[in-house]
Amino acid sequence: MALALALVLVPLALAAVAFALPSERWRPWLLPLGGAARLAMTAAAVSRPDVAALSGWLQLDALGKVLLLLLDVLFFVSALYAPSYLRLRASRDNRALCGCLLAFLGTSALVAQAHHLGLLWVAVEASVLATAPTVYFNRNTRSLEATWKYLLIGSVGIALALLGSFFLAYSAVHGGLGSSLLVEDLVRDAPRLSPAWLHAAFIFLFVGYGTKMGLAPMHTWKPDAYGEAPGLVGTLLAGGLTGCSFLAVLRFFQILQAAGQADFARQMMIAAGLLSMLVAGGFMVRQRDYKRLLAYSSVEHMGILVLGVGIGGGAMFGALLHLLNNGLTKGVLFLSAGNIHRAFNSKLTGDVSGALRRVPASGALFLAGFFAITGAPPFGPFISELTILRAAIRGDHAWVAAGFLVALTVVFLGMGANVLHIVQGEPRADRPATGFRDTALTVGPPLVLLGLVLLLGLYIPPPLQALLDEAASALGPRS
Repeated sequence: MALALALVLVPLALAAVAFALPSERWRPWLLPLGGAARLAMTAAAVSRPDVAALSGWLQLDALGKVLLLLLDVLFFVSALYAPSYLRLRASRDNRALCGCLLAFLGTSALVAQAHHLGLLWVAVEASVLATAPTVYFNRNTRSLEATWKYLLIGSVGIALALLGSFFLAYSAVHGGLGSSLLVEDLVRDAPRLSPAWLHAAFIFLFVGYGTKMGLAPMHTWKPDAYGEAPGLVGTLLAGGLTGCSFLAVLRFFQILQAAGQADFARQMMIAAGLLSMLVAGGFMVRQRDYKRLLAYSSVEHMGILVLGVGIGGGAMFGALLHLLNNGLTKGVLFLSAGNIHRAFNSKLTGDVSGALRRVPASGALFLAGFFAITGAPPFGPFISELTILRAAIRGDHAWVAAGFLVALTVVFLGMGANVLHIVQGEPRADRPATGFRDTALTVGPPLVLLGLVLLLGLYIPPPLQALLDEAASALGPRS
């Protein structure tokens, strides 16, 4: 019990310290401190089978462990980047940024462990509210607009998710059961739930939490929020917060699977997945803001995640592996993009060229991140996307496999044209250097993340393989 609560409370306590600490210089170091503490606790929790608290409302199962591992590795490595970045932005008060990121670290553990669907809803919304002030870090009109859009569209999504939770509870009452919202109770009694109300609940829940994930056409907050947030924040939004919402979708999918209604959910997920990929590819072709380009890449990969679950079978393992690969690769891209932004003082592709000459390490990382995120071997996303594609072909989803390949091709061409323009050539003469140069603290974290992405493309450690197998099994049969 103590460990389950500590995963949540220790980062929240450090968030309170960050808000109280007066030193702008020392406050950023609370981020790697909190990240290291949580990573150590997560390592202990993942090795134990009985991490639970609050009469089963908090339980760390295989699905939660996968998310928690991703969150903690991503947060810790990104937190190592934070002190050097915030030193460059010394004119900005970093109190809200540091405190809110630590608060997000705590609320995300609540999402990973929540086995009561009402508590899960609260935890997801708390994670969104914790990250909203970080989008406003630059304190200009564009970041203010992005923050409000992030909150308002997210509020619509969370309201729909709440309504879906009510429908789910009523499906139990309609079936003559109690109104428990514990995942274990709902999975056990799933065959007795009202199918009509269960379908209605999943529609609202999928649209609601899909809005938080950034699935098309509910993705409209993403380009603004990711485009205006610091690269450090973009990393945690694209790799962490979206993973929290994806886990919420998986919790409800478990219930439909147990009720024998998974085919209904799968059709919606396949359609939403392909739509998200195609919409993202279309916007990438003419995108001229490279941070917004990464936002559309996130829309694409959220589509890949739900597509994998929708296909089922071995694709569910591929989707969970892709959750890890996408999160780590987004860290490479957002952190290196932040370095390029500092070197050129512009996010527009028309202003930025020759990054390999001005910031060679960051330019090379950005280029490698592009190849990784578009599924080029030998990086991890290649393995997870290939796993999903093979499952689609074996599962007689030929048209889904074809659509998947078409979307991947469009994304590669659209994103590639922009990335190559940024890294190649000579820096424009009318865009003088800002004085920013690559350093160990600004290049080291994305380099570590790239190493992990490469590792997952070449070798999946047996303990991680076993954990992913267990998590995929919770979502249905592998074949």
